[in-house]
Amino acid sequence: MLPAGSQSPRPEADLLKKPKGPPLPPCSPLNLLKSPTVPVPSSSLPFRSRPSLVLSLFALQLLLLVSARFLPAPRLLLRRRSQPNLYSPPTNADSAGDSCPSGRIYVYNLPPVFNADLLAACNALNPWNSRCAALSNDGFGPHATDLAGVVPSSLLSSWYSTDQFAAEIIFHRRMLAHRCRTENASAAAAFYVPFYGGLAVAKHLWSSSSTSADRDRNCALLLHWIKDQPPWKRSNGWDHFITLGRITWDFRRSRDGDWGGSFLYMPGMENVTRLLIERNPWDEKDVGIPYPTGFHPRTTAEVREWQQFLLKRTRKTLFGFAGAARAAFKDDFRALLLGECRRAGKGRCRNVDCGGSRCGNRSAETMNLFLDSVFCLQPRGDSFTRRSMFDCMIAGAVPVLFWRRSAYVQYGLYLTAGDEGKDGEWSVFIDRRDVRSGAVSVRQVLEGIGAERVRRMRERVVEMIPRLIYAASEEGLGEGMDDAFDVAVEGVLQRFREQQRRRGKDDGRLL
Repeated sequence: MLPAGSQSPRPEADLLKKPKGPPLPPCSPLNLLKSPTVPVPSSSLPFRSRPSLVLSLFALQLLLLVSARFLPAPRLLLRRRSQPNLYSPPTNADSAGDSCPSGRIYVYNLPPVFNADLLAACNALNPWNSRCAALSNDGFGPHATDLAGVVPSSLLSSWYSTDQFAAEIIFHRRMLAHRCRTENASAAAAFYVPFYGGLAVAKHLWSSSSTSADRDRNCALLLHWIKDQPPWKRSNGWDHFITLGRITWDFRRSRDGDWGGSFLYMPGMENVTRLLIERNPWDEKDVGIPYPTGFHPRTTAEVREWQQFLLKRTRKTLFGFAGAARAAFKDDFRALLLGECRRAGKGRCRNVDCGGSRCGNRSAETMNLFLDSVFCLQPRGDSFTRRSMFDCMIAGAVPVLFWRRSAYVQYGLYLTAGDEGKDGEWSVFIDRRDVRSGAVSVRQVLEGIGAERVRRMRERVVEMIPRLIYAASEEGLGEGMDDAFDVAVEGVLQRFREQQRRRGKDDGRLL
């Protein structure tokens, strides 16, 4: 982790200077652009000084004319001139035929103003307190020592007090160590932009003195910088992807004075794929990824040990709810659920009041609640999604959802979202309108689920855990077990391959 402390102001021209890095490969587009004109060898003499060469060329022409008379005409591959082909497939041998069938990834070496400087200024990222501890340990935060006695002692070192907005840092570290990373941009099928946009915008979200321009400054500078890069110029960003550690709505300000930044509305971002903890269901470029939780195992053995611990655990409570009422909200649904919990009585429902910061990044009380509950209630949070749903599933409890946008249209790479038959394998959906009207009782719905189905649902949730967590090891979990990072990157690469196929088809080429 970089040392804490704010950075002194620098002119924008200096901020955009690229840090020194390893020399570019000889076949890099940047070096090719600098290559001098190749001189004509001195041995290349005029035709008239080589009669034998003239005779040879005449014979070759005669042979081609005869061949054309008897051989079938070649198939013409027509292009649509109105839509030029912007993509040039990788030509380097390390892009195919190896352990990376989906292609290789180039990670931009951005000027530090876009990532390292933001981390170095961790004391100034929040108006209330320092963010340095929360962003330490490569984004995992401090070890969760308060979970001693709650989780198996052999796994305690794999639990952290992880901030829910740390995905940008977690992904950057893993991308730098990815087995399919290449430093040769001409060999890449995908390009990763390690910009900490969530940290950049969050610094200004709650400051009364910050303007819309303040919230957009780093984002605008990034687009100004990247538009000069050869890979971007080739594709206009369609084979680029980025991780933004906050929800999509924090980057979708429509008018000055409204909430958030306008990064996703800026010219240049329309083609870029974005990995977000909450996506816009109507924007296909947004891809939902799990909120970071506190469990970061290093090996498959640790994951299996945790899964066995959950499957053997006796759960004493039918359903639990971690949350606080929102007094400022009219007809607050959380208050309604707290009332349902009280009426259900002890042994049927437990709740943890998350008023203030009780349910922050390190809460043994919340983990105990989820470990002891068969089901966990997951109403919407400040937005449609909640980190709590992933905390609950990591603890082996079955989530109960009341808005479809809380999960089913969010995490298609992870939760079999969109298939109502399969959604019922790992979750329960109760329409909030039926609860509000009194047509159904949460307790009655959950008690009506048979024991055999409950067992299958719990097993299914536990089975899904590896894909919902971010491994601590730079290489991932190994042994063929994918974590949330692996699933996201492979999903992006497959998306780009499909885009390439469609572009080739539209362009009239045969791929």
